Amino acid sequence: MTKIGGFRNPAAEKRYYAAYDRAIAECPEPDAVLDVETPHGTTRVYRHGGDGPPIALLPGLMATSACYASLIPSLAGRHRIYAIDTLGEAGRSVQVRPFKDIRDRAIALDDVFESLGLTSVHLVGGSTGGWHAVNQAIHAPGRLASVGLLDATTVSAPFTRKVFWYGAAAAILDNDQLWRGFLKWSAGADVLDQPAAQLVLAGIRSYRARVPFQICPSEEELRSVKVPVLALFGARSVVHDSIVAAGRLKDLIPHADVEVLPDAGHYLYLRPEDRALIVERILRSAPE
Repeated sequence: MTKIGGFRNPAAEKRYYAAYDRAIAECPEPDAVLDVETPHGTTRVYRHGGDGPPIALLPGLMATSACYASLIPSLAGRHRIYAIDTLGEAGRSVQVRPFKDIRDRAIALDDVFESLGLTSVHLVGGSTGGWHAVNQAIHAPGRLASVGLLDATTVSAPFTRKVFWYGAAAAILDNDQLWRGFLKWSAGADVLDQPAAQLVLAGIRSYRARVPFQICPSEEELRSVKVPVLALFGARSVVHDSIVAAGRLKDLIPHADVEVLPDAGHYLYLRPEDRALIVERILRSAPE
């Protein structure tokens, strides 16, 4: 890559940050708001919680730290939580150097952990954030204690064709009715009016990302993952075949703790009962 991402114009940027402020206000008040300087840019990090082992949260595509509003309170009781706006996407992180390849993205996140003085990080990612967590475990695992994957996309199974066609139609025609239908189909509920969903939509409309294309790691790369892995999939997820994804991940990373939640969709922690189970599983995989 030779370019960096940015907003389409100043008006789009202004609209986006208004949506960002509404969504981030749904999160608990952080103990610290950190803008971490690294060679690739400034990464926004929100720190919550106590003095226990660090858990870093990576959001899905364009979702920012705001997507974890419902999980942070339960995770932050004893652990230090670092909610991260992904560099190279819409959010409060600001990219200044292009990513050469996907390994470069892992290096950039490792630089953030180094600047924060973090080691033995339990790295948890949802959707595309799960892909980033695995990318980290493959290319820059030195500061990781474990990775947690919440219906991670393009890790052990590709997107379904319907995701591409439905998403492309919604993006090209760009009206709220289509986006509402797409999100209801992909998330499993009508979530468009939620501030976090409005923020994702604002990012898609306002920001042009310039990052290396997200592809499934090779079998050899997945077999190279040595850190402990927690992988939770939604049986009702429509973005990929979750049964295939779970089985292939277990085959290639035998030490992984893999579970399919029978009533969950891609928005894995949408339902309170699934949310409670996910928190329990994450905390169990990140012991004090």
